[in-house]
Amino acid sequence: MNQAQAIEQMNRYGAAKTPFLFIIDFEGAEAYIKKLNEVDPQEIQYDIRGKQNAPTTHSKLGINKAITFTKKPMPYGQYQQAFDQVLENINFGNSYLLNLSALTPIETNLSLQEIFAHSKATYKLWFRDQWVVFSPEIFIQIEEGNISSYPMKGTIDAAIPNAEAIILADPKETAEHNTIVDLIRNDLSAVAKNVRVERFRYIDTLQTLDKTLLQVSSKIVGDLPADYAHKIGELIFKLLPAGSISGAPKKKTIEIIKATENYERGFYTGIVGIFDGQNLDSGVMIRFIERIGDQLYFKSGGGITTFSQAEAEYQELIDKVYVPIVRNHQI
Repeated sequence: MNQAQAIEQMNRYGAAKTPFLFIIDFEGAEAYIKKLNEVDPQEIQYDIRGKQNAPTTHSKLGINKAITFTKKPMPYGQYQQAFDQVLENINFGNSYLLNLSALTPIETNLSLQEIFAHSKATYKLWFRDQWVVFSPEIFIQIEEGNISSYPMKGTIDAAIPNAEAIILADPKETAEHNTIVDLIRNDLSAVAKNVRVERFRYIDTLQTLDKTLLQVSSKIVGDLPADYAHKIGELIFKLLPAGSISGAPKKKTIEIIKATENYERGFYTGIVGIFDGQNLDSGVMIRFIERIGDQLYFKSGGGITTFSQAEAEYQELIDKVYVPIVRNHQI
């Protein structure tokens, strides 16, 4: 359904306190809105912080095979062309933070449904065997009238000596994170009052198939009006797209993204979530694998600022191509 239809249906379900699932693409142009009790697990399987409609028995058994996972990143020179185009716009003042993403072909002996079942992530979604997402990033949460957002910016290999100290002291990562925190504060201020930062630049640990990553996050909160659920669709769409995967200022930055990236993001970097009749939990759809024709592609990216170095950003894009399945879960 389109944006207007999605807003109307979400508002209606919210006012009636009807639990529903929502899936919205990056541009907010296409949405899937469905009552929870009407979601067909043959078509869509979700696991939103443990709230799920998928069978759990097979995921508990582990994977009875050795996992193969190969990534074939674009040549560095191709990435650098897009990076230079972004940096030129930043230096002209058209943007001061832009999330640049790309397609990476992958080969694996895992099916999309196996990746969904065995990945360890806060927000997981398998969609019509077209794509799968296993995201660690919260978009917004609403609980007892309080709205919270947890932007993630800054990733480093945990095996690097003093990795936590290095990433927290890095000027580029600090500037990028500060920008995102300011952007999310402004976004939340459009729908909430008393917006404030409760936690600033703390570390999350992410386990992948072959390494451990450290990710820097912050927590921003605000107070919603008592009747927020009656306009829940309008509230969500006011906040889209998520600041962490677009940039600032949003409108101009999105124009640059669309002119620079040579593919359609689609549902990648959109959002998925559940309204349970009272509270809401949602994630940003990063860590995303999509079937395009006969080929699987991993969509990933990172934030670019004036302090960014192309080599480091290229490596971050590659590091984010992984499945969060640890080897000791295999049998």
